Amino acid sequence: MPSQDFAGLTIETDDQGYLADSSAWTPDIARAIAEDAQIALGPDHWQVLNFAREDFASNGKSPGLRRISKGSGVATKKLYDLFPKGPGKLVARIAGIPKPKACL
Repeated sequence: MPSQDFAGLTIETDDQGYLADSSAWTPDIARAIAEDAQIALGPDHWQVLNFAREDFASNGKSPGLRRISKGSGVATKKLYDLFPKGPGKLVARIAGIPKPKACL
């Protein structure tokens, strides 16, 4: 399995860069992944990321974009501003959870 360096730690990832083990995630790893994607995490980002992690923990699958928007209280349009170029995938990657099934 491939691995990447995040926040000074070597973390196993899948072929697309998603963490192989979501329990290895830390806020520092999230910041490092976000920085790699040229995103400076602010309070709205953390609101979305925390919702995505909590939803994954309770449902066992990554939430899609609609669920993220409704559950986090952040409008879809704002999600695209916060996480450009595919917010569903980018939220999952930064949150340390698998790519949503709804994302190609």
